[in-house]
Amino acid sequence: MNSLKKSTKIILVIIMLALIIGPLYAVSNGEFGGSDDAAEGQITESNPDYEPWFEPLIEPKSGEIESLLFASQAAFGAIIIGYYLGYNKGKKNASN
Repeated sequence: MNSLKKSTKIILVIIMLALIIGPLYAVSNGEFGGSDDAAEGQITESNPDYEPWFEPLIEPKSGEIESLLFASQAAFGAIIIGYYLGYNKGKKNASN
């Protein structure tokens, strides 16, 4: 990215911030639900007698803890993928 001009980098940062912050102002009620909750609502609506096949092994005490665990899992996966890609790139550069 060193070949980009400084003005181009600034424009890209502004666009990135607009993509991150923009949706927060576009939604008026501000309620963001997960796909699990939406699926559960649809299943309950279409078949009120439905019983799940299994229950979770560990039920987090709150939604914040559940979000923390999900974010930690995503970060851990990103670290592993980044390490793998960096290691292979370094190995390839060392062999050349």
